[in-house]
Parts: sequence; C-alpha cells; structure tokens
Amino acid sequence: MTQTNSKSKPKFAPQISVPATYMRGGTSKGTFFKLSDLPERCQVAGESRDKFLLRVIGSPDPYGKQIDGLGNGSSSTSKTVILSASDKSDHDVNYLFGQVNIAKPMIDWAGNCGNLTAAVGACAINMGLVDADKIASSIDEGAESGICEVRIWQENIGKTIIAHVPVYLDAQNKVQVQETGDFELDGVTFPAAEVKIEFIDPVDATSDMFPTGNLVDDFDVTGCGLDADSVKATFISAGIPTIFMKAEDLGFTGTELQGDINSDGELLAKLEKIRATGGVAMGLFKDVSEAQTSQHIPKIAWVGAAQSYTASSGKSVDASDIDLVVRAMSMGQLHHAMMGTAAVAIAAAATTQGTLVNQAAAGEGQSEKQLNEVRFGHPSGTLLVGGKTELVDGRWQAKKVSMSRSARRIMVGEVFVPADAF
Repeated sequence: MTQTNSKSKPKFAPQISVPATYMRGGTSKGTFFKLSDLPERCQVAGESRDKFLLRVIGSPDPYGKQIDGLGNGSSSTSKTVILSASDKSDHDVNYLFGQVNIAKPMIDWAGNCGNLTAAVGACAINMGLVDADKIASSIDEGAESGICEVRIWQENIGKTIIAHVPVYLDAQNKVQVQETGDFELDGVTFPAAEVKIEFIDPVDATSDMFPTGNLVDDFDVTGCGLDADSVKATFISAGIPTIFMKAEDLGFTGTELQGDINSDGELLAKLEKIRATGGVAMGLFKDVSEAQTSQHIPKIAWVGAAQSYTASSGKSVDASDIDLVVRAMSMGQLHHAMMGTAAVAIAAAATTQGTLVNQAAAGEGQSEKQLNEVRFGHPSGTLLVGGKTELVDGRWQAKKVSMSRSARRIMVGEVFVPADAF
C-alpha cells in the first residue's frame, strides 16, 4: 500500500502580502507602494512588475468590475503608484504612475495622473520618504500648522511637480499630514484639506507645446463617422497630449454626462477612431493601429461656450459661474469629472490666445481673450485652473500650471497576491 506524505508541498500557490496604501487623490483612487516594499523582481520595470500590479488591481477582467482586486471597474480607480526617495538633490520623491487597463492585460506607463498627484506628497510624508527636518521646519515656531512643500519628480514624463501639503502638530507635538478640512472638490462627495499643486514647465523648452506648430489645425477626420471630413482642432502636449475639438463639430453640446456617452457603443467607437487619428496627427503614432497599445494618450476632449446644466450630482451649474464647458474621454469612457493631467492641458490651452479652448472661454462677441485662469464646467461640477504661457523664440511654452485638489488615506495595510501571479 502506498503511503501518502502528509507534508508534501501543496499543489496551489500561497498568497504573499505586500505593504500598500489605498488613497484618493482628486477625483481618482489608487494603490500606492513604496518601491523597496515590492517583491525584488518587481522593483524594476518589466513583465513581473506589470503582472503583479495587474493582479493587485484585478485585471484583466472580462466582466469589467475588477471584483477580485482593488480596482473599482473605472479608469479613475484602476490606478497604481510607486514611490521612492528621489535620487535628485532638489527633489524629495520619485513618483511613477501606472494606468491599469480593465479588460486587457496591459499597464500604460506613458503618462501621469494629475489627480493622484495630489496624494503623492501626503503619501510620501507618511511613508517616511520626505526628510524629517524639512517636514518639521514647515511649521513656524509657536504655530500649530503649516504647509510642507514636497518637490516631486514625475518619472513617467520627467517633470517637476510641487505639492503644497498642509501639516499640523498633534497632541504629542509630532507633525502629521492634515487630511480633513472644508475644501470641496466637485466629483468628490466629502470635503477635505486643500492641496495646491503646481506643474512646473509641463512642456520641454526644446519641444513644441503645440506639436503641429499651429494653435488650431484643420483636422482630417475622413472615415471617422462625422458629418464633415475636416474639423477644427487644437493639439497640445501639456500635462498630457490632448486633442481639443468643438463640441458642435462632434454633434455634442458640451454638457454631456456619462450616461449620454458611455452607453453608446457606436459613439464610443467613433470617438476612439478620432482619438487614434489625432494621435497620428500629433506624431504620437505612425499608424492608427498603434493607438490600441496606448489608450492613456492622447486624450480627446470637446469644448463649448459657458452654459447652464445639471451636474451628475444634481447640482445646478450656472453659465455665469464658469468660463466654458469641457468634456474629456479617459480610457475609452467619458470621465466622470476631469483628469488632472487634462486639466493641465485645459489651463495651458485656455491661457494661450487663439486656441479652441481660449476661444470657447473668450465670451460672447470675442474670438479670443488674454486669460490667467479659467473655471470650467465638467460632468461633476466646476474646477478652477491657472496657467502662464509665453511665446519664446517662436515657440509657445507653459511656464507653470496650477490647481487645487484634495487627498485622503482610505486604507493602510497589506495587499495579498497569489505567489504564482507574477
């Protein structure tokens, strides 16, 4: 009789645990990791890292819900962040962002997430990645609170971002990140502490903010399903490469909500074809087929003059309170609010006279207008953004773009992943 070895190795893979922080930043949520906490083979870019993060988030999921992971079935919540102490002397933390595809085994590392940027400074402080003396010096002697300026190196795009993180002294006289407050951000249910974000030189001085060389182009959309073969477009690379079009040229008003767009498969396919075609026009792709491997960039957005509408929350947005309306697509779906990086593009385009965004914000009877900031309406409400652009040696440059967001820790602990998943 053959005896069974009761101590034989199990035929299933055990789970491993990895420290993680689950945070909301702006109108997005993501899972944050400290680089040194990741499994060793995931501490470098490659297949192991991608597979690990896909499994954490619960992708690919043909059901689109990411039930078996930390994703929530939307592009706004299917996100990962890896932080590490910066190797640059004038920065505090390195920030790497991964946009996880819900349905495909793919992570897009091509761009930044402006919303989660709001959480990076706070998370870096809490993870011990920011110098303790710097944090302590953020509060003046005799004061109980202050602002810690965290300099972030955004690794995906090679740019500097400054997060102004509110801090306070707790009962034990220890500096803590202030997360609660009365700052309200449309698209987020509860108020929190305001975090001001500055995107410094979001466009390389050696590259073109307007990659075609024009503020407005005649965009060839032959075969894209529009009524015309050519429409006006502003192509911009600031924050994230974005294609701005007039709402009316797409058959829209600019006041659309998610239900108006995301339930129409034919319309989504049309918008994706326009996005892919625009990516070729911007020089991001050689062929429209390449767009399938880079769904994070470019973004496609449409703009219209200020008008009143009802936001997704039921809140009334009055035309007199905004400068224009903007809607943007993210990962094949109309975004429920506005991506932070697209907000950077909006700010840079709106403050550059002559773009479609600037024209939409100019107001009745004006073709363009000098602006330093704009408040735009999005599906969840409104957002104020500021920008400063300059024409230097015949090339437009965005010197700085700013906005206010908020961030909050939701969970700190360990995430569990099957050991054979990566």
